[in-house]
Amino acid sequence: MSENKDQKFVYDFTEGNRDLKDLLGGKGANLAEMTNLGLPVPPGFTITTEACKVYLESGKEPAELRDEVSAHLDALEQSMGKKLGQADDPLLVSVRSGAKFSMPGMMDTVLNIGLSDTSVAGLVKQAGDERFAWDSYRRLIQMFGKTVLGVEGELFEDALDAAKAAKKVTVDTDLDAADLKKLVTKFKKIVKAEAGRDFPQDPREQMDLAIRSVFESWNTDRAKLYRRQERIPGDLGTAVNICSMVFGNLGPDSGTGVAFTRDPASGHQGVYGDYLQNAQGEDVVAGIRNTVPLAELETIDKKSYDQLMQIMETLETHYKDLCDIEFTIERGQLWMLQTRVGKRTAGAAFRIATQLVDQGLIDEAEALQRVNGAQLAQLMFPRFDEHAKADLLGRGIAASPGAAVGKAVFDSYTAVKWSRSGEKVILIRRETNPDDLDGMIAAEGILTSRGGKTSHAAVVARGMGKTCVCGAEDLEVDTKRRRMTVNGTVIEEGDVVSIDGSTGKVYLGEVPVVPSPVVEYFEGRMHAGADDADELVAAVHRIMAYADRVRRLRVRANADNAEDALRARRFGAQGIGLCRTEHMFLGERREMVERLILADTDDEREHALGALLPLQKKDFVELFEAMDGLPVTVRLLDPPLHEFLPDITELSVRVALAESRKDANENDLRLLQAVHKLHEQNPMLGLRGVRLGLVIPGLFAMQVQAIAEAAAERKNAKGDPRPEIMIPLVGTVQELEIVREEADQVIAEVEAATGTNLKLTIGTMIELPRAALTAGQIAEAAQFFSFGTNDLTQTVWGFSRDDVEASFFTAYLEKGIFGVSPFETIDRDGVGSLVRSAVEAGRATRPDLKLGVCGEHGGDPESVHFFHEVGLDYVSCSPFRIPVARLEAGRAAAESKGSDSR
Repeated sequence: MSENKDQKFVYDFTEGNRDLKDLLGGKGANLAEMTNLGLPVPPGFTITTEACKVYLESGKEPAELRDEVSAHLDALEQSMGKKLGQADDPLLVSVRSGAKFSMPGMMDTVLNIGLSDTSVAGLVKQAGDERFAWDSYRRLIQMFGKTVLGVEGELFEDALDAAKAAKKVTVDTDLDAADLKKLVTKFKKIVKAEAGRDFPQDPREQMDLAIRSVFESWNTDRAKLYRRQERIPGDLGTAVNICSMVFGNLGPDSGTGVAFTRDPASGHQGVYGDYLQNAQGEDVVAGIRNTVPLAELETIDKKSYDQLMQIMETLETHYKDLCDIEFTIERGQLWMLQTRVGKRTAGAAFRIATQLVDQGLIDEAEALQRVNGAQLAQLMFPRFDEHAKADLLGRGIAASPGAAVGKAVFDSYTAVKWSRSGEKVILIRRETNPDDLDGMIAAEGILTSRGGKTSHAAVVARGMGKTCVCGAEDLEVDTKRRRMTVNGTVIEEGDVVSIDGSTGKVYLGEVPVVPSPVVEYFEGRMHAGADDADELVAAVHRIMAYADRVRRLRVRANADNAEDALRARRFGAQGIGLCRTEHMFLGERREMVERLILADTDDEREHALGALLPLQKKDFVELFEAMDGLPVTVRLLDPPLHEFLPDITELSVRVALAESRKDANENDLRLLQAVHKLHEQNPMLGLRGVRLGLVIPGLFAMQVQAIAEAAAERKNAKGDPRPEIMIPLVGTVQELEIVREEADQVIAEVEAATGTNLKLTIGTMIELPRAALTAGQIAEAAQFFSFGTNDLTQTVWGFSRDDVEASFFTAYLEKGIFGVSPFETIDRDGVGSLVRSAVEAGRATRPDLKLGVCGEHGGDPESVHFFHEVGLDYVSCSPFRIPVARLEAGRAAAESKGSDSR
């Protein structure tokens, strides 16, 4: 990045606003917004994300940055009437990270910058509290040593624990000024020994090093891991906020807290949050000391409580959303340290969106943008059966809902190791910290004995949609011995536990699960009523109804039988976009397919096809009846024939053993010959799809006949069948023309024999790069395209999904080559480019060409937006993902309409 000489790298809080998140980060933009609203925000300034980008690219700060920081620091000192770290009355500041998107606990923060061996005496005088001053100094050395100088944090924790043990106390607040003075001396020795330098006494050096540390924390392993998990771009950088310190640890009339304008777990309105007397903010989110509910602040300090409630109402009305607020009370004076649109659970997201509509703060279109398909998918997961017998161990705070079952593990390394081995695990900690992120991602759920709804574990779990129970105080967690004890019951590592993030209950053993009420609603077994589950269903219903009204994309299902088709229809499917006929050839019918493959003469082949015809027809009759009035896209046989034959190794062994006993089976010998004949080095790029129809006479004709006869039978029964015949793996228009000519002839014969006019359409899958590149030619013979993005992704990238996901995808994700698997979300630049060009070329040839997608991308939220953007008519996905696709299709339509209006 080249530096612009006129570029401004530092903004005072009075200069910004909430629309400058790209430049000032979320925290800086919102501090500026609160300042503009006239709320009590400590004065300060923000170093922009652009400065961070320059530092990360060049390894040094922009040349102008030091002078700009000095100018803003001078202005801050003048407004406060004191200088940074001066001996008699020191100005102290915090140095905090603040990226565009919230990354709780992932980057560095340093409080109390400006304290030194000389200024600590000034703070004693200023505050009139010797203990407070020395406590603030030890916090600075501890935080600075760990985050800026890279000293192992446990060394400070061990020294603190030793000091408490020596005095026979259990909490930090029981240490007096003399104890803390000794601790400061001990901490400085730790810094000297571990960092190879003294703790810096120059306050400006402290600030400059802290700023640099915040920049560098953007690229720590935990920050990169969190960004990958949350799909946050890696090139945004972080802003740095320099804020004058206010202190919550000045005694019982001081404190710190976190508040939510609504419950982030349920969405219900009320007083939600945590408060901790005589503490700094890090004590709350770290979960080191258990907080009291925010409502108790009314008793502790009614003036501050009433002012906070008024500010919360102001912020929610201004932001028109749930707000997450950090505040400090310094000797009865309320200060606002941060606000942001708060993370929430999936259920809360739907409830809050509809509540805000009812309050007139947002409209239905905005409500639709406040939820997403990933959240809806979470709501469709099963929950614990409340009627099942369960061994209740204890109860904590319901921090993030869901039903999670797994083996107890007590550190992140084990969680990741066991998870990669296929084990489901529950990560159990006293409290989590940012270093636990990889274990939290690997675990089914998180359980902590400390902390509340605003602790690190709770905030991160909610952001990930991970089940979490916090503050289960009855749990004695011993991470060193890898066990926890609850009222005399010992749970060792590997014992199964179940946690309910909706109730906070913790159970021993596995608790059975039952379907989600949202799934019951989609299946027509639940309606909106009065209780909590019904309230959620009502919110989902309202938003889904609006999404269905505004979406352009239709949503079909991938279904191969009547049972799946009926379920898909209940979930809102508007047809079947992919019926895989090969699934109809399995089970007891496999022997008939073997006969077809082994046929040496035309008579044998026709006999085998004749045996399959009525069975195929019966399948289609049932399918067309289930989807009556809706289109059903039937894909003719696609997989290589070896999939219908015995495994070559097993069959070879069987034949060899039989020959050694001299009782070889003639059929096995023929089978083995056929298996050898059909063996391919890479069968997915061999004899499959349209190639089967061209080299096995009568195969596709039999399938087309079965489809046509089933449609005719349904039509003569006053039904409305709408089959569409899809030819797979076409690479050239000539292949399609030959198969279509044969199919048209078969259809005409069935129409003549049954006296029906079937109006069957014939199209193809676009799943090879050549098909996409010659789509204009292929459209001359195809009435519709369905993009098979699973195979198209494989053939564009040149790798096999089954092999690479298990071998090198993890490394590619960790190295940032993939932000997400291209099989999960469509690769817009590569695969997506081919889809886009094929759409344009196909429609140029045939303007009425129907276009859909039937790969798994059809149910992926981000991919649905892409398919809307390029102009497809429908997406098709597995039945369970249909509601997600419906929602995202609505969001895509509303989003594009909003963009057009702007």
